Amino acid sequence: MTTILAFVVVIGLLILIHELGHFIVARLCGVGVERFSLGFGPVLWRFKGKETEYCLSAIPMGGYVKMMGDDENPLEGGKGEMVDPAKSFHLKPLLARFAIVFAGPGMNFVLAAVIFALVFMVVGRPVFPAVLGRVTEGGPAARAGVGPGDRVVAVDGRPVQYWDEVLRAVQEGRGRPLGLTVSGPGGQRTVTVTPSRTTVRDVFGDEREMWDLGVRPFTPATIGDVIAGYPAAKAGLRGGDAVIALGGKPVSSWEDLAEAIHKRAGQPTRLEVRRGQEILTVTVVPTPVKDRGPDGKEVEVGRIGISPAPTGIYVRSNPAMAVLEGVSRTVEVTALTAVGLYKIVVGQLSSSNIGGPIQIAQAAGEQARQGMSSLAFFTAVISVNLALLNLLPVPMLDGGHLLFFVCEAILGRPLSLRKREVAQQVGFVLLMLLMVYAVYNDLARIEVFKFFR
Repeated sequence: MTTILAFVVVIGLLILIHELGHFIVARLCGVGVERFSLGFGPVLWRFKGKETEYCLSAIPMGGYVKMMGDDENPLEGGKGEMVDPAKSFHLKPLLARFAIVFAGPGMNFVLAAVIFALVFMVVGRPVFPAVLGRVTEGGPAARAGVGPGDRVVAVDGRPVQYWDEVLRAVQEGRGRPLGLTVSGPGGQRTVTVTPSRTTVRDVFGDEREMWDLGVRPFTPATIGDVIAGYPAAKAGLRGGDAVIALGGKPVSSWEDLAEAIHKRAGQPTRLEVRRGQEILTVTVVPTPVKDRGPDGKEVEVGRIGISPAPTGIYVRSNPAMAVLEGVSRTVEVTALTAVGLYKIVVGQLSSSNIGGPIQIAQAAGEQARQGMSSLAFFTAVISVNLALLNLLPVPMLDGGHLLFFVCEAILGRPLSLRKREVAQQVGFVLLMLLMVYAVYNDLARIEVFKFFR
């Protein structure tokens, strides 16, 4: 029930905001609106206003705004009736028509920025204290005498509290020597560290340059979530358990624990955990799974189905800063999504990454169970995805209409009605094929019965 409710709320909100964008800008441009519908197909509920009929339709996978004089889309029930020329969509200037069509996906971008900003302002962003965990042997920090447990209090004399501030200073420095003021068992001291240049792989497997201190933030080896059916759950491990030893060797951080488990795929592994005041010993056999190593190649690692307990804190932003961060995060998600779409189109990413309504519903349910802030972030990300999808230059989508307008601007006249009709029909077929393929991927990716739990 949580999954279905979350799906309805997320999709309903995204469609409503999208269609409101078209509706509001159309009215501002003096275009009459005959029908505002959430959903397609048979009408379940309707309300007749002074000029506009508001409808709730049976198929909830979209919506439409039927404007006066816009009779090209068969899904929108166009009848070709005579309308007031002053309110006709197609008799408006090209710029006005462009703005009306772009307003739908544009409002989805705005919604994402607003959601991100509200979360940053009300809940805050997760940050980690600038406490050092694992220090790479022979790395820049180790050579400077920095060790696990040290807290960075300033970089080049500028005070810092959180790990992301340290990372930002390192990347902005582009490899120049930095003066780190650290506080540790021996008191406070300042050391000079020269970050080393390295390459890492992003979420798409592409290499990018980064500057590295050879340290990681400290994360205690305390278990957060335990996934049902995995070795940890079968061995009786629980959230809140602190792993203190693996195979008789002390475990000081989550990184130590994860690295050791990854190396023991299929091998019985003895864990000592602290549960309250009690010390327990359990044996797990990490499940072998395929993953990508640091070099991007596929390797086999062990997993026991646990995640670290949250150790960060949430820092709220003031309203002005929250707006800037919301816009920045929206731009970041947009760029990431656009790159992903491009890589799928050119074949650099598998088309199996395409997901449909079942995957969205399942993900929405999972985020809802994690809390409202997680569901809000998910909604913002899906809003960006919806905006970009609608901007694709495919007839039947907003991007297809915008492409027609660009052609009209170049040619000095609209494309013929026959050409637009053919393009609409081709676009409809392409969208149906894409939807069928997305649903196929959903069914191949998950056990369908889990969706109805």
